[in-house]
Amino acid sequence: MGKILVVDDEPKNLKLMEALLTPLGHQLLFAQDGQEALDKAKSDHPDLILLDIQMPILNGFEAAKLLKDGKETSNIPIVMVTAFNAAEDRVKALQVGADDFLAKPVDKTELRARVTTLLKVKAFNDYMLNYQKTLESEVAEKTADLRKAFDQIKSASLETIFRLSRAAEYKDEDTGAHIQRMSKYSEAVAKKMGLSDIEMEYLLYAAPMHDIGKIGIPDRILLKPGKLDDEEWVIMRQHPVFGANILEGSDAEFVKQGALIALSHHERWDGSGYPNNLKGEEIPLSARIAAIADVFDALTSNRPYRKEPFTIEKSFSIIEEGIGSHFDPAVAQAFFSIKDEILNIKKNYKDEHASLFLQVVGFEKSD
Repeated sequence: MGKILVVDDEPKNLKLMEALLTPLGHQLLFAQDGQEALDKAKSDHPDLILLDIQMPILNGFEAAKLLKDGKETSNIPIVMVTAFNAAEDRVKALQVGADDFLAKPVDKTELRARVTTLLKVKAFNDYMLNYQKTLESEVAEKTADLRKAFDQIKSASLETIFRLSRAAEYKDEDTGAHIQRMSKYSEAVAKKMGLSDIEMEYLLYAAPMHDIGKIGIPDRILLKPGKLDDEEWVIMRQHPVFGANILEGSDAEFVKQGALIALSHHERWDGSGYPNNLKGEEIPLSARIAAIADVFDALTSNRPYRKEPFTIEKSFSIIEEGIGSHFDPAVAQAFFSIKDEILNIKKNYKDEHASLFLQVVGFEKSD
């Protein structure tokens, strides 16, 4: 059984339809012009509309087109019921979206057959629409569950990487804050240079691994107060290769970036760096960005080989002197254009014992 809207400006025709269809158990609604039909179709959501053509305000053709164009009413079947029986009228009815056509005087058997058929079509369409909505809801729910699981796995992986990065440098003073600051400096410079969100994310997560190769450097060299001699420098300059070897072979993009940064963050723009004497754009952009972040933070932080850090002004001056020789000019330009942001990061990341992962990525502590 269905809800049927009968639209006709003649009351006797409305009563006839009521007499023919009510005994079949259908619920009937009535309208006497096209506008009233539109209003009732939107408010009462009928399963079928029997629509006369010759009516005031909006004729049947106009009303049918508006009904089929409306988002709320487009899927309601429409049967044009009219005394017009010319071929062009039938064609026009189909052109405006009518689903069927009945000529007056209406044959009782034909009316009931077509109403029954179109109500079945409407029921099937409603079922398919609801099934699609249910399916979309289930897919969205499963996708959300998968995203949550992925984020949890990603978070666990990243926390492990940050903690291992910290372990590699743990004997340096202020190591935890150094890793935090230089990764945040790197992210800020990358943003200023117009890198994409995903590229910035990879850099943020990869930058802390820049010195992971120091885990292979003896403490007598790593923690030596004062300058290293030539032999010690040979050993110290192996740490980029150690870091790249530790990180190589991963399928994770941020680990791949970490390997590039570990290997190349001591290369110099003029080719005088190590370990491979790369020059200019031969050096990966991520390593060029991490290099300026690392050097600035090293200059302004406590280090075993120096009695005290340089002042902010002196550190900026040293960076500026290295433009074109040590540092990529474009990276340096971006760095200096966000000096206030750089200083704000330095101010906010001071706790050398804070959890790297929790502060860099923004999660609450869960020890």
